[in-house]
Amino acid sequence: MANITASDVNKLRKQTGSGMMDCKNALVEANGDFDAAIDILRKKGQKVAAKRGDREAAEGLAIAKINADGSKGVVVMVNCETDFVAKNEEFITFVSTIVEAALTHNPSSIEELNNSSYAGNGMTVAEKILEQVGKIGEKIEISVYNTIEAGKVIAYNHPGNQIASLIGLSKDGDFAEAGRDVAMQVAAMAPIALNEAAVDQATIDKEIEIGKDQAIAEGKPADLAEKISKGRLNKFFKENTLVNQAFIEDNKKSVGQYLKDIDSDLAVTDFKRAALA
Repeated sequence: MANITASDVNKLRKQTGSGMMDCKNALVEANGDFDAAIDILRKKGQKVAAKRGDREAAEGLAIAKINADGSKGVVVMVNCETDFVAKNEEFITFVSTIVEAALTHNPSSIEELNNSSYAGNGMTVAEKILEQVGKIGEKIEISVYNTIEAGKVIAYNHPGNQIASLIGLSKDGDFAEAGRDVAMQVAAMAPIALNEAAVDQATIDKEIEIGKDQAIAEGKPADLAEKISKGRLNKFFKENTLVNQAFIEDNKKSVGQYLKDIDSDLAVTDFKRAALA
């Protein structure tokens, strides 16, 4: 039987982030073989993940970040089960490293992000998640991953990292303050689409039907109810599409008008938002 020292245990703990006793037990089981001990810890994570697969992971962190030249940004949300874990500094660092991996590797989906290298340490993001599951004992999963590339990308992280947003602007320039204002608008007002054209037909049909039902319930004839529902649809667009929403810092103008007042060619090209319910 190998002689397992405190130094060995500490080395494995630093390498994996697992608890001292878990590391000691893994080294004992692996007879001092570090690679085998790491596999044992990962398998423990898989077992915990399997047991907690049907648990609700409603807590977590949402983080948005842009690259050095501001031409690209990502927003990632990683969920866990408890607020206690979400507020832990180690978990915050863990999620931040996943965000860096997303920005570095430019995956096209959550699946590709999970298969990306985590911090260049020989592990994938998915393997690191399993390791953390084994260590923390909670379900952990990436629930949101989105990216934007534009002339200028702005990221906003609401204090506490419960909400994060990205916006893309049509051109580069000194628009950091304006971009942050619009990104905060996205975070606060949760628009469903960029403009009317970006609203899916199913949502439009549903709103028209709701408007008609409301008008008929108010005693309006069916032919008039149809016209009223179209008017209410315009109100729906104004309240729920980003460029048409009243700007939160000056509700006398829309978000689109706010940007045009700064630069006639400035517009929002895209936005992404991640928020814990």
